[in-house]
Amino acid sequence: MDGVDARLERAIEVLLDQRRPEATVCPSEAARAVDPEGWRELMPAARAAAGRLVAAGTAEVTQGGVVVDVATARGPVRVRRRTGRGS
Repeated sequence: MDGVDARLERAIEVLLDQRRPEATVCPSEAARAVDPEGWRELMPAARAAAGRLVAAGTAEVTQGGVVVDVATARGPVRVRRRTGRGS
């Protein structure tokens, strides 16, 4: 994991810390926080960062409110704190 990957994970965590416990964030928000100009290029890395947080047991990735596997999900996803439901 390089510095950008760690910064993306931390950005997701900070964004979640700033919201209600049940709130979600978009990986693009973390990418924009890390690189406001080049955020689009960071989207695959931002989704991977969300996947690492899931693997660590601290987050869940959802699509339409349903927990999904970020590695296989197509289209927009959201990240939330792990709730213990759905997976």
